[in-house]
Amino acid sequence: MPTISNKGRDMPSSPIRKLVPYAEQAIEKGRKIYYLNIGQPDIKTPEIALEAVKNNDIEILSYSRSEGSETYRKKLAQYYSKHAIYVTYKDIVVTTGASEALLFLFSSIMDPEDEVIISEPFYANYIAFSKASGVNIIPAVCNIDDNFALPSIETFEKLITPKTKAILICNPGNPTGCLYTEDDIKKLAAIAIKHDLFLVADEVYREFVYDGHKHFSILQAERIDQHAVVIDSVSKRYSMCGARIGCLVSKNKTVMQTVLKFAQARLSPPTYAQIASEAALDTPQSYFDDVIKEYVERRNTLITELQKIDKLKVAVPQGAFYCIVELPVKNTDDFAQWLLEHFEVDNETIMVAPAEGFYSTPGIGVNQIRIAYVLDKESLIKAVHILKEALKVYKD
Repeated sequence: MPTISNKGRDMPSSPIRKLVPYAEQAIEKGRKIYYLNIGQPDIKTPEIALEAVKNNDIEILSYSRSEGSETYRKKLAQYYSKHAIYVTYKDIVVTTGASEALLFLFSSIMDPEDEVIISEPFYANYIAFSKASGVNIIPAVCNIDDNFALPSIETFEKLITPKTKAILICNPGNPTGCLYTEDDIKKLAAIAIKHDLFLVADEVYREFVYDGHKHFSILQAERIDQHAVVIDSVSKRYSMCGARIGCLVSKNKTVMQTVLKFAQARLSPPTYAQIASEAALDTPQSYFDDVIKEYVERRNTLITELQKIDKLKVAVPQGAFYCIVELPVKNTDDFAQWLLEHFEVDNETIMVAPAEGFYSTPGIGVNQIRIAYVLDKESLIKAVHILKEALKVYKD
């Protein structure tokens, strides 16, 4: 029998989606599930985006340009300028989600066995992207006890080797909700310049920043133009996960020309989704004001309820809509499966994301989960109650 590749064998399963079969079995038993495991907002997609698709007069659904439609990229450049990020449409390549942007970038700036330093824990698919590209992740480990703050600059510099090509951050962070400050970003930019590295920032949660804090993009740092690459997406910003539209932004022309070659190989991003995404850029600020207010209330509700549980530890997020929770159990993979297979309160249970999959360092995160607070406040209170009751009876 033919064998699969080493790359295919080493590709990890999604820690977020691998429990789906157990959830389906729970549903077949008639149980209601509160989904805390995946960052799918329940916020309505802006009507303006949906109407743009419904009311278009396309007669031939043709390819767009490989780098994305020019009108969309020009409106994107205007959007960035409102956030003090000054780029032109030529500095943007539209991709099929932020995932494709990262895959294109990894292949464009790194060869097999090259290294990328990533603050850990990190978005689980970074591991998948690195495996697909033959790249090695070097983790800069963050700690729940200091709210997953950025490791010291000395820590980053100790991790740099001749094979290091880039530093990657997510800001605000998935899965931690940690927000890196302007000072943090400037320090990372200085390292990138000093050691001639790329500084890559996944900024898909840019709008979701709380408690009076401000987001500072790496593209706002000085002297960083040839080193900085931003990854972005409409998925969370406009609650348009199914559109699968992202982009890659950089003033480094060589990087963009190389990324474009990969974009040409997959022909073009989807046309209807670009139409919706372009229209979404006209979403009024009041939409975001309401959404941010709602997420702050949800975060506060969730953290307040979690802190009532004995022997539980939770990091308080400053952005995005996730938090990492440390539980008094040995292995949250087993616990998460048990919740779906064997536990219920009034015929209801919860689905969580075991956090081990958000780490590349062996043995870290095995007693942690990620919770996405994308449910309404009443549902979050019920979900935490189920978690509290489950911890009372669960046996490792």
